[in-house]
Amino acid sequence: MSYQLFYWPSVPGRGEFVRLFMEAAELEYEDMARTDGADALVEDLHAREGIRPFAPPYLVDDEVVIGQTALILLYLSDKEGLGSGDLATDLKLMQLQMDIADLVEEIHGTHHPIAPSLYYADQMDAAYEKAADLRANRLPKYLIHFDNALAANGGPFMLGEQWSHVDTSLFQLMEGLDYAFPNYMAQMQGTWANLEALQAAVPDIEGLTAYLASEQRMDFNEDGIFRHYEELDEQ
Repeated sequence: MSYQLFYWPSVPGRGEFVRLFMEAAELEYEDMARTDGADALVEDLHAREGIRPFAPPYLVDDEVVIGQTALILLYLSDKEGLGSGDLATDLKLMQLQMDIADLVEEIHGTHHPIAPSLYYADQMDAAYEKAADLRANRLPKYLIHFDNALAANGGPFMLGEQWSHVDTSLFQLMEGLDYAFPNYMAQMQGTWANLEALQAAVPDIEGLTAYLASEQRMDFNEDGIFRHYEELDEQ
């Protein structure tokens, strides 16, 4: 039985972090909402009882139902034998995955700094200030953190030659930043050499090459987490 992934069908969003890992690992899965539609996703989520996922993405594996991107990746890594094989190291990888989740939320906050229920047009002034702080302070702090971690084992991946869920997620993070803040990322090119090397190496993972070139790989757009607004990328 293949895994079932539930995430919104029209945006890469947080679901893409899970897709990239499953494609790299060549795991069989059904992308449920892309097959059955967003209404079917909402119906499935609301039909679940007890301790259920708060929101997509969530993964269904027979009787196991897991929400939260980082936990989904931890579960898949453990079940499929794609971790390091050492508990202390795997916990460090999960720590980094949660750091990625924190940064993703901060990036989302650049275009929704007041409330996610408001349109971007309703909070543009706050968004401009938030994005300026992200570029000046938050992105350098996070990306240096990830770059230093990559250097610990010599790269190109977090475990050295062995890729992990952290690497596919960092790839998506860097691709998203290139889309959302192209001027900033171009200006900072070379600052995070280890991250740039990882970004170049991940597409060569055997399971990912075909996926990244296929129609299944969704383009970034202005409905997702990583959005490009010129005024938020001013240098």
